[in-house]
Amino acid sequence: MQADQPPRGRPRARCIALAATLCAGVAPVYAQSSVSLYGVIDTSIEVTNPGSSWTPRMDSGAYRGSRFGIRGSEDIGGGTQILFTLENGFSSADGSFATAGSMFNRQAWIGASGKWGQVRVGRQYSPIYIPFKGQLDAFGAGTIASGLNNLSKITPYSNNAFTYISPNLYGLTGTVMLALRDAGAGNGLGGNYETLAYKLGPLKVLYAHQQTTGTGALRSNLGGVSYVMGKSTGFLSFFNGDGGTPRYHHAGVSISGRYAFTHQWRASLGYAYMRDQSGNGNNADQFSLASEYDLSKQLTVYASAGWLRNHGKATLTLRGVNVTGLTPAYAGAPVRGVQIGIIDRF
Repeated sequence: MQADQPPRGRPRARCIALAATLCAGVAPVYAQSSVSLYGVIDTSIEVTNPGSSWTPRMDSGAYRGSRFGIRGSEDIGGGTQILFTLENGFSSADGSFATAGSMFNRQAWIGASGKWGQVRVGRQYSPIYIPFKGQLDAFGAGTIASGLNNLSKITPYSNNAFTYISPNLYGLTGTVMLALRDAGAGNGLGGNYETLAYKLGPLKVLYAHQQTTGTGALRSNLGGVSYVMGKSTGFLSFFNGDGGTPRYHHAGVSISGRYAFTHQWRASLGYAYMRDQSGNGNNADQFSLASEYDLSKQLTVYASAGWLRNHGKATLTLRGVNVTGLTPAYAGAPVRGVQIGIIDRF
């Protein structure tokens, strides 16, 4: 009887082949996804005279806030992706968090994107801040040289925010953000932000508005135009605001230009003026100069200088993206400073 039976190995081989075929047929198809670590380390040496004496100090985040973050995306089909970003700000001078007790003080949001645009939910840059504000002057709204940054007032971050970013429609893009109040601050809307941008060849036109509520409520408007002419780019912008703590009730203009000597080397010159709309005559203006050089795609060195003149009892000062400036020695004191820094991106 044993002679009539097939060899023992054949049924087993057939079973294995059949199981492999079935498994291949029902194997799950995983969507493409990616997660990456990124960051910026921005360290500078600043020497400033706030109206009394020259004071040297080390700054972090004067031009591009020092940060590290994690961003990810997952393609779920139909041209739609799920996105998230977690971003921490820190001081490269002493290693401390930019905001004590807050791990992801810059960004912590999840969202989705597609041909229809992008939505985000969570803590985010306000649309009027990055990248919007940096497109309105030759200094990228950073370093002590940016009079636009030093003389204007906006809200840089928003908690509990819902954001919609439109796709590019014939050069026109827009953003709308609605932010709920923080827990303990009551129910309702904590703020709304809107931006519009239009690009046509070398011309770019931008406008943004914000209105926050509650303690320190702030209304701000910011806008302007830029135009590229060969190696030169000119910027003209305006700003105004009312609110905040202490109260800010001012309006102003900024004019600046950038010239690219080479692909790596750029220099900028600018002037900004702010008028006190409360009628007290606490005006201010600033003259600025800056230069930057790309040592590589990741490494940039920069130098900047600013001369800010306070009038009346104004107490504005030279500051950076994530740098608190030195307080003027007295009301109406001029503030002068120079700064040399380096940015490393990864």
